[in-house]
Amino acid sequence: MPEDLARLLPDPEALAGELERLDYLADEELATALFCAVRMPQPLLLEGEPGVGKTEAAKALAGALHTPLIRLQCHEGIDAAEALYEWNYPRQLLAIRLAETQRRELAEVDLFRREYLVARPLLQTLEHPGPRPAVLLIDEVDRADDEFEAFLLELLGEAAVSIPELGTVRAAVKPVVILTSNRSRDLHDALKRRCLYHWIEYPPVERAVEIISRRVPAASRPLAEQVAAAVGRLRSLKVQKPPGIAEAIDWLTALEVLGLPRLDPAAAQRTLGAVLKYRDDTSSVGERGLEWLTAG
Repeated sequence: MPEDLARLLPDPEALAGELERLDYLADEELATALFCAVRMPQPLLLEGEPGVGKTEAAKALAGALHTPLIRLQCHEGIDAAEALYEWNYPRQLLAIRLAETQRRELAEVDLFRREYLVARPLLQTLEHPGPRPAVLLIDEVDRADDEFEAFLLELLGEAAVSIPELGTVRAAVKPVVILTSNRSRDLHDALKRRCLYHWIEYPPVERAVEIISRRVPAASRPLAEQVAAAVGRLRSLKVQKPPGIAEAIDWLTALEVLGLPRLDPAAAQRTLGAVLKYRDDTSSVGERGLEWLTAG
């Protein structure tokens, strides 16, 4: 751990202060989990409902550390070539043709050197020179398949990966690794054993007001309070996609952009698409009544 980083973040409270400077409000438990991920260092698995701020936590952490954020967005079918590296086939072909024109022999090993390698997020992270560690965000790891999870184990456990043609690549500076999951499926115990863990809850209304007010500073405080309260009511309906902080920010932004000073039934009718993303959910709200949604 670089000495200047230890001085910057002597304790979780200092980290929470740095995150707040970047308009990310972390409670004591989350700040402690992030602090341990940095100082131990050990990968941190953040779980929670969509929109509670998991991805933003990693982004804010990179900002607090004044270090690069390298993001790997997981999806169904992601493989090692997309996450780690691939060979630059056009450049290899050019080298072959150049050798032919010069009538010189080109060994196979000459085509599989580092200069022909295209680094993807995982390799970029391991090759980060420092002095401070890069923050690697492995986003929505639950969307990847079992094989990709298994592929990640070496990286998470040893900060290293194996490249058949080059051997094992180890991190010069061990990265801070943040994994996020929306729990669309259960992750394997082998991956969890290598990680610290924290579940991010929906914030209470008062804290939600603070968060969305910071993200949409042009909006009035009373309007932010109305939006936060209405989002809480929407979650109580058990809608298909419960709105998180991200949707609350979008809703407040839409109201501010439209110049609507308060969230009344008419304003809610015009802007409900900023916070609800399924027709059945908007129908459920319509049945309950927009007066109920915007009361108080």
